[in-house]
Amino acid sequence: MQIRTFSIEDHSAVVELWNREATKYDYKPFTEREFQDTFIDHPYFDADCIWVGCDEKGIVGFAAGCCGDDLPLGDVAGYITSVIIDTHVASLELYDAFLLRLEKRFQELGKRQADVLFFNPVKLKWSIPSAPQHEHNNAPGISKDQPLYEALMARGYEDRATQCGMYLKLGSFIVPEDILDKETNANSKDYYITSYVSDLHTGLEATLAALQNPQWKKDIVTYVKVGAPLVVAVYGNEVVGFAGPIISQPDGRAFFCGIGVHPEHEGHGLGSVLFFRMVEAFQNVGCQYISLFTGNNNPALRIYQKAGFNIEKKFSILRREL
Repeated sequence: MQIRTFSIEDHSAVVELWNREATKYDYKPFTEREFQDTFIDHPYFDADCIWVGCDEKGIVGFAAGCCGDDLPLGDVAGYITSVIIDTHVASLELYDAFLLRLEKRFQELGKRQADVLFFNPVKLKWSIPSAPQHEHNNAPGISKDQPLYEALMARGYEDRATQCGMYLKLGSFIVPEDILDKETNANSKDYYITSYVSDLHTGLEATLAALQNPQWKKDIVTYVKVGAPLVVAVYGNEVVGFAGPIISQPDGRAFFCGIGVHPEHEGHGLGSVLFFRMVEAFQNVGCQYISLFTGNNNPALRIYQKAGFNIEKKFSILRREL
């Protein structure tokens, strides 16, 4: 078995390998163009961090990772994206050989740890097992059914957390009575859930700043400026919470950035009401489904399940100090 860096001549064979082996673990198949866009044409591509394994039959293994000093944890971490090996030749030793090459590259770039984590900028789409026609836009870790998981654990990686991939088919969603009661209670305190109107409502940027999420602060303002609907909690005309934006993607998936309530206005049930009204809004604009992931121990998991979301797949977050 020869392991060497990927070359453009390997393109078709690697796509064939991916579509044969990776799809067994619910990853979406690639066209050659999609493979190029995902693994090659991104700002963190590193020719020394993408490898293939060859035998007399051709390409039978593929591994990819990436680094970037400006990524979250990027000053210390390299990210493992994937290792896929043909079932007929796969072994722990071969997985280990690919992982060793990725880790050595991380060390050459001054990294002190290797991570399997949702901060990885290379996004791998996966099919919803109960509805394969639907997909989620990113695998936040490695599912335990993959041979790669066993190889990572054998190599000394720590399974640090579990992310739950969740799914809700829309079309018959109804806001539960107890959530409506919670909203009525909030109304009695002069809090209301409504659609954001830029000429009427104030304080959106202040609330986003108070939530201390730079990505929300950037993205929510950008989407609102181009007219994307946003569900908000208001106190008077002041925005004190948000959910959304409400965007229907071409494949029918609901897209949103997040949900947040200003710290000074917590404790009134606004977060859960915002979430349920957001789901309702997605259904009203014709979205077919919502997919998301959340931590296994996140209290929000119960809210999602109450809304009808099912856990479709679990992903492990792993790390090894180098």
